[in-house]
Amino acid sequence: MKALLHFLLAAILLMVPCLASPIESGQAIEVQILGVPPGEQSRVAATYSVSDDGFVNMWQIGRIKAAGLSTDALARKIEAAYRAAEIYTSPTIQVMSNSSDRLVQQLVTVGGKVRSPGAKPYQRNMTLYQAVMAAGGATEFGAVNRVKLYRDGDVSTYDLRRAKDKLLKVEPNDVVDVPQKNVLGR
Repeated sequence: MKALLHFLLAAILLMVPCLASPIESGQAIEVQILGVPPGEQSRVAATYSVSDDGFVNMWQIGRIKAAGLSTDALARKIEAAYRAAEIYTSPTIQVMSNSSDRLVQQLVTVGGKVRSPGAKPYQRNMTLYQAVMAAGGATEFGAVNRVKLYRDGDVSTYDLRRAKDKLLKVEPNDVVDVPQKNVLGR
């Protein structure tokens, strides 16, 4: 009887991962990163929206296919992408998802040297300057003349001291990074 009970318990525990539903388009997922310097964690750790075509837009590595994968499979895929791009040597990614969570809001992720890094609600016609200000603005160490915008795997650099660059429209799922000033204070 005891052996049967142990067998049933083991069978139930083995079935639990199979019951986890795969990630779907439009779903909210939370990504955490360990094994990198604390200042780098805020660039990746955020809540992401899975796009209609099933991708998440990750800092520096761009679009990663998420729909149809388990949270563990997506975490391993993101880890491998960061290692392959030689951005991080040994990242540990954790992806959390509640299949019932759907993003009503679209998000823009702002990281680096800002006062409140993380995912910020996207607003229609939001500018690059507004996105940085939604994160509390740059700290005294933030280089506003070299703000990076990551979109669909492409990286562009903008100078928020210039009106034209301040007015650049951001899009849902963009990642904005305010880097640290260099030794010259720029």
